[in-house]
Amino acid sequence: MSQRVLLTSKEINIILHRLACQLLENHLDFSNTALIGLQPRGIFLAERLTKILKDEYKVKDIALGSLDITFFRDDFGRGDKILKANSTKMDFLVEDKKVVFIDDVLYTGRSIRAALTAIQSFGRPLSIELLTLIDRRFSRHLPIQPNYRGRQVDAINDEKVKVMWQENDGKDMVYLVSK
Repeated sequence: MSQRVLLTSKEINIILHRLACQLLENHLDFSNTALIGLQPRGIFLAERLTKILKDEYKVKDIALGSLDITFFRDDFGRGDKILKANSTKMDFLVEDKKVVFIDDVLYTGRSIRAALTAIQSFGRPLSIELLTLIDRRFSRHLPIQPNYRGRQVDAINDEKVKVMWQENDGKDMVYLVSK
């Protein structure tokens, strides 16, 4: 098994600032916008972007939530692997809000499909956008594309993109792992 560095900590930081600027361009004051990190790994990206928007661009009152999609997945209960649920934390309704789903890697699109179903429990959003750090563009099973992407990666199916976050893994790094 080999791994190749796709993004270093410095490159991730640059991309996070660019993504924050793109969000700011499209949402301005965020009064009617909710950022929702998809559990488990999208929440690290969502928290980082929220911190940049608040600290560096002085955006106030950003609605930030985390959404667990485990029980909405189309592979739930299939196979030998037991899926473990994460927590959903949303102290707001999404009714008539602009929602931005945030996830670390967009692969087949199935997680996003599950998120589209799961979010309905919290109201009917005005619109939904997708922000992803890594877009594996040739691996889609569903017609889902990100509105905001950090980096596009052309990875074949037996390769895996591994995103590491300082908060969880002790360092920021993105690898392409081959078997």
